[in-house]
Amino acid sequence: MRFTDTLPTPTAEALAHSEQLAGRIRAAMTANGGSIPFHEFMRMALYEPGLGYYVAGLRKIGKEGDFITAPEISPLFSQCLANQCAQLLAELGGGHILELGAGSGVMAADMLLRLEELDCLPQRYQILDLSPELRDRQRQTLQARVPHLLERVTWLDTLPAEPMRGVIVGNEVLDAMPVELFTLVAGERVIRHVEILEDGFGLVAVDGAYTSEYNPALPGWMRSMADTLEAGALLLIDYGYEQKDYYHPERTQGTLICHYQHRVHDNPLLYPGLQDITASVDFTAVAEAGVDAGLELAGYTTQAAFLASSGLEELFMQALQTTPAAQYKLAQQVRTLSLPSEMGDRFKVIALCKGFTSELVGFRLANQRHRL
Repeated sequence: MRFTDTLPTPTAEALAHSEQLAGRIRAAMTANGGSIPFHEFMRMALYEPGLGYYVAGLRKIGKEGDFITAPEISPLFSQCLANQCAQLLAELGGGHILELGAGSGVMAADMLLRLEELDCLPQRYQILDLSPELRDRQRQTLQARVPHLLERVTWLDTLPAEPMRGVIVGNEVLDAMPVELFTLVAGERVIRHVEILEDGFGLVAVDGAYTSEYNPALPGWMRSMADTLEAGALLLIDYGYEQKDYYHPERTQGTLICHYQHRVHDNPLLYPGLQDITASVDFTAVAEAGVDAGLELAGYTTQAAFLASSGLEELFMQALQTTPAAQYKLAQQVRTLSLPSEMGDRFKVIALCKGFTSELVGFRLANQRHRL
């Protein structure tokens, strides 16, 4: 990952949007005595109604946005994920798929096409997404790619009221959850606050050399996932580390990064509402929260191992036979998804199950639960 010191200047319209959100953040700081915890700043920057990065009408994913996700890189990713879902749905005797934060809708379309090919379509494919702009893009994508399956797709504003049988899928969902920033001072965590400066925002100074973060909402969020699942699995794909590496003594500045127009930098206080702010995932904390919520830790591995276990080579060969002229392009996609220097090791897959005890195919080659 390459960091940059130079960022494109936002348009006047974008700057006006950011300043409107900044005004709302400043008002929250004033009401709170002059500052707010970083967690609250991040929440407002990403999710403030009508203005936050994920809920305002800004193009976020793809070449015209700020970052590209695995489903955008290659349909092979979603097809492998569909193979894992097919096993679960078949052994459960049917059920639903719930996708959390469906991006542009590409993953939903490719998964539905693969599940149709396997004769294992879910009864319903549900999408929970807070962004009106992304929901519109998802409808457009599905209408263009799978119009004959669109009747199976429903959009939700909240988690289902009744527990479901099937699979809950979240690709790059955990990294978008607001985190609490802290600095160690005399061995104790001091929560960092954001204050108003003349030229924007800044962190309130703290005398400590080790800064990192944690996700305070994770236990409650995982309980809601467990309550939503009657039987089946929760599959989460994201970039992150086991806890011993997450809080490694040499990782003194934590894992926060920002994406703006395909540039990566480390200033989360810049351009509120215009840039993505993310933190790597502590997968040990995810596993512990899941088990505490009543789920069983069924699998944990790298993205490369999960894709290999879920039929990547076979799907690659099928695609090559269908479009032999795309050999180079397909090979590049597989490299990006699988190489350790690309997404292969940095991204992990974790599965938490309820009422399902069979071995999951996506972890048959390398289940690394012991590392958590």
